[in-house]
Amino acid sequence: MLGVGVIGVDHRHIYGQLAGMLAAGCVCKGWWTEGEPRPAAGFRKRFPGIPRVHDRRVLLEDPEVDLILIADIPSRRARRAIEAMRAGKDVMTDKPGCTTLEQLEDLRAAVAESNRIWSIDFSERFEVPASAKAIELVREGAIGSVVQTAGFGPHRLNRATRPPWFFQEDQYGGILCDIASHQIDQFLHFTGSSEARIASAAVGNFANPDEPGLQDFGEILLRGDSGQGYIRVDWYTPDALPTWGDGRLTILGTEGYIELRKYVDIDGRPGTDHVFLVNGTRCEHIDASGCDLPYFRNLADDVLNRTENAMAQEHCFLVTELALTAQAKAIRLGNLA
Repeated sequence: MLGVGVIGVDHRHIYGQLAGMLAAGCVCKGWWTEGEPRPAAGFRKRFPGIPRVHDRRVLLEDPEVDLILIADIPSRRARRAIEAMRAGKDVMTDKPGCTTLEQLEDLRAAVAESNRIWSIDFSERFEVPASAKAIELVREGAIGSVVQTAGFGPHRLNRATRPPWFFQEDQYGGILCDIASHQIDQFLHFTGSSEARIASAAVGNFANPDEPGLQDFGEILLRGDSGQGYIRVDWYTPDALPTWGDGRLTILGTEGYIELRKYVDIDGRPGTDHVFLVNGTRCEHIDASGCDLPYFRNLADDVLNRTENAMAQEHCFLVTELALTAQAKAIRLGNLA
């Protein structure tokens, strides 16, 4: 049985990371975090039987821990991951996996030296049944060859609940490094691109002038070797929307298109995971809520068998490199220095 340990619960995404691995048959040996971040209370409530350890070395030195899950403050994730890999553990981290290109080079070196897995849980693909259905439809040829993806990642700010690091660019990495990594992952996956460049990028602060470290808007235009992509992310989700964000993805093909309304259908259909398919013979809504999500069990198999079925390591590196490059070259708009 695969053993996992948790290091850092500074973001609520750790709930999905751990729940996914437990559902895949893993056992969690313990959790550690620095201080008492807000998500720690929710972690205890969701996983009451898992012990908190006083020192993360307890998990790093435990021979029964094979995989470390990380959701620390983004700027600390790279060094936590490198420490774990040097201790002989594979790693699954929350996005962003790191916040600078220098950290990414250190991670590449650590993977090469240790022969360990460094995986990022891109939850908007790996934890969303609508994305799984879209993958199935594209593989079936339902829309022909994919030409472009247009991904939108709006989020609710929930300002009162955010920790101080959330408003410090050097801590969270910037909006393109953070949120847009999801959309870059989907762009590469659905277009089948193994190479890509940032054609243009911008970040801005238009609604929060009193928080100049916060970027509340970002966009990217990508050119891949097998397709094009546009991305828009923001922190503007209105309070009337019944969920945290109307996440959407449109996949344009030569013979049709697919639109994903992942978390809400504002036209009134209940629930999540709405997929719309339009091609030469079909124009329909698909309830994708029951689709299988294989990432976590595939990752467990990868750890045991040293394979790359959950996600290719180079794909993980490329997503991160593109997000960091977009962030570094982005035009700065609005109330940003």
